[in-house]
Amino acid sequence: MSVVVTGGAGFIGSALVRQLVAAGETVVTVDKLTYAGNPDNLASVAANPRHTFVQADICDGPAMRQVFAAHKPQAVYHLAAESHVDRSIDRPAEFVQTNVLGTGTLLEVATAHWKGLSEDERGAFRFLHVSTDEVYGELGETGHFDERSSYKPNSPYAASKAGSDHLARAWFRTFGLPTLVSNCGNNYGPYQFPEKLIPLTILNAAEGRHLPIYGKGDQVRDWIHVDDHAAALRAVVARGRPGETYLVGSRGERRNLDVVKAICAALDELHPSGAPHDKLIEFVTDRPGHDARYAIDPSKCERELGWHPAHTLERGLRQTVEWYLSNRDWCARAAQVYDRGRIGLGQSGAGKSA
Repeated sequence: MSVVVTGGAGFIGSALVRQLVAAGETVVTVDKLTYAGNPDNLASVAANPRHTFVQADICDGPAMRQVFAAHKPQAVYHLAAESHVDRSIDRPAEFVQTNVLGTGTLLEVATAHWKGLSEDERGAFRFLHVSTDEVYGELGETGHFDERSSYKPNSPYAASKAGSDHLARAWFRTFGLPTLVSNCGNNYGPYQFPEKLIPLTILNAAEGRHLPIYGKGDQVRDWIHVDDHAAALRAVVARGRPGETYLVGSRGERRNLDVVKAICAALDELHPSGAPHDKLIEFVTDRPGHDARYAIDPSKCERELGWHPAHTLERGLRQTVEWYLSNRDWCARAAQVYDRGRIGLGQSGAGKSA
């Protein structure tokens, strides 16, 4: 099967591309290569004849039409997005542009392509829009998000993703395009750009730098290994029902502070020269509008798709620490466009970025 993966040079997208190629699919990766899009993430498939890379912006309608005309995909995995909450606070317009307008452009192009297919091909075509649990806002101390949860986004990032979710559903209802939507918790694992909590903590701690934790670190997130998420996305496309939403999670709820302490404990063993690493923890002013807790009920995904995560958080975190310690060249190249300074205080241009 020929598939298009937008955002395929990013963290989650590249994990998905690597799995799809390994499974024998013909994959076209489309990526604008912003600061977080990295061709190094695709090095293992770069020479594979089943993989093609196209540098293009999903907001560019003519470029997207050319991709669809040239490669005639039978499925689209749409992951291209601006994805960091802190950056959305500093530069919200970029998130609206890519996440909302870009998704609308891609849906239009995909619909025109789909309408030109044979009846059997139209029935088999799938468009998966990959989203986040942050569209649902925050939970109290109990309860979980599920597919019936109301939308209550609290950050510009979450609001832009909520808008794109609604577009995908509207294209199914109005035009019949066989769209699906997935909403996932916080991903972690190899190749994650070091603006996010886990890689930022690993790299800072390994270098003896402070480990900034927002507020008291009481925020709870539902963590999932990126390879488990990628496997779930493949299951959604293969066995999901068009028009449906699937929440992807691994029941990995942890406080941010506990995640950071677990990373420090792993580093104490794997990188003992800086031990104890938890002495580097520093509590800083909280992010504006920071949601207190996310948690996902993945029962529908497990029941209907037969998908289950393969990683526990404890094992996955240790493997992730090992990967970053063993891939310093990749980390050094990422540092060229991000100095790990504080962003997300509503001050445009805070922190160095491309």
